[in-house]
Amino acid sequence: MDIVIAKLTPADTHRLSQLLDIYEEVFSMNDFTRPTPDYLERLMRDPAVVIFVALYEEMVVGGLTGYSLPSVYEESRLLYLYDLGVTPDWQRQGAGTALIRALLDHCALAGISEVFVQADLPDEHAIRFYTKNGGSREDVVHFSFSTV
Repeated sequence: MDIVIAKLTPADTHRLSQLLDIYEEVFSMNDFTRPTPDYLERLMRDPAVVIFVALYEEMVVGGLTGYSLPSVYEESRLLYLYDLGVTPDWQRQGAGTALIRALLDHCALAGISEVFVQADLPDEHAIRFYTKNGGSREDVVHFSFSTV
């Protein structure tokens, strides 16, 4: 089964909508309120937003979302890989690895020096996945602040 990896453009809001369906399922997002199509289109025009999808016969079976951030330590950018999800029927078949490779290739060409991702300690599957794909583990404590 051939998986094709594609970087989304503003013309691909239908594929982003399919990816959101996958995120909602694999991340168990109960009561998820989908952003408006106008918001999604604006988001996809933001050059700091990077979205890749894994396609099988034009159907989205997985994807990732990343955000490019400027660095104050070097004349480069970093990328925060915020979400990576693959529909359960397609997990452990290479789609996630293909997505990571496409993202790393994109970052190398774009002058992005580092990609970082958070994996929650109880999520042993994610930790094994990122380790298998060459990620270096850093034990940190993550804090969130609500502004609403």
